[in-house]
Amino acid sequence: MKTILIPTDFSKNAWNTIAYAMEFLKEERCTFYFLHTYTPAFYRMDYIIGGPEFSAIPDKGVDDSVQGLERTLEAVKTKFNNPKHLYKTISAFNELTDEISDLNIKKDIDLIIMGTQGASGVKEIFLGTNTVHVIRKSKVPVLVIPSGYSYQGIKHVLFTADYISDYDRNQLYVAIEIAKMYDAEITVLHIKEEYDLTKAQEENKALLGLYLAQIPHVFKEERGTYMPEAIIDYLDRNDYELLVMMNRKHSFFERMMKRQHIDQVGFHVQIPFLVIPDVTKNTKKSLQ
Repeated sequence: MKTILIPTDFSKNAWNTIAYAMEFLKEERCTFYFLHTYTPAFYRMDYIIGGPEFSAIPDKGVDDSVQGLERTLEAVKTKFNNPKHLYKTISAFNELTDEISDLNIKKDIDLIIMGTQGASGVKEIFLGTNTVHVIRKSKVPVLVIPSGYSYQGIKHVLFTADYISDYDRNQLYVAIEIAKMYDAEITVLHIKEEYDLTKAQEENKALLGLYLAQIPHVFKEERGTYMPEAIIDYLDRNDYELLVMMNRKHSFFERMMKRQHIDQVGFHVQIPFLVIPDVTKNTKKSLQ
């Protein structure tokens, strides 16, 4: 049983993310938590003692949150109605990132699935502030679904690797399980920026190969001077349904973040991308 968290703001993009998640995991036994967070429009003393639930003073934000989740749940059951899926809703008076951190501990979340804010150009996808903050702070993998992207299955996965740091299999478990679920091939791409691999990088590459031993995979190297443009160019020239990135120092994702404004991070990526946090989860349960 997988535990999936899907934040929603009841927008069209949020529903697109939910629809993708239902198709993406339709063959898997899952519990989905649909989360909506809210804060009062103005300061109220009764929130010190627990808010409207305790003071009996109504708050439109609370009502909108609960009703929106009820509509979302009804729409999911009407359109998908998958007997392998359990659906639960959470309406929380909290900041999104703080609530997600709490839920990760309380519910043992395996994966967060979020959508992007919307596109400003043909190839450019913008992450909203919430998505950026969740990715930066999350201790579990985050799967980001581009605005308007429809589920297409997954047969080819691109994993960007610099081999600078070693890998822990527990960090890669979601990417590995996705590949197993879909019998997909993983391409491990390294962009060589005017140097050959060091001995340490060769060892890390070999270790990664051991972790991927039971999955169809290939290692590729490309010459490129400008990062992350070299990886984006590679994506433009090849067909993939999922991009996987490690969120750690010197990574492709970190360099993307640094080169853009934090409140509107521009990715020239039109496919879903999975961001893996740089944490060791030695006690994480297997998804098998």
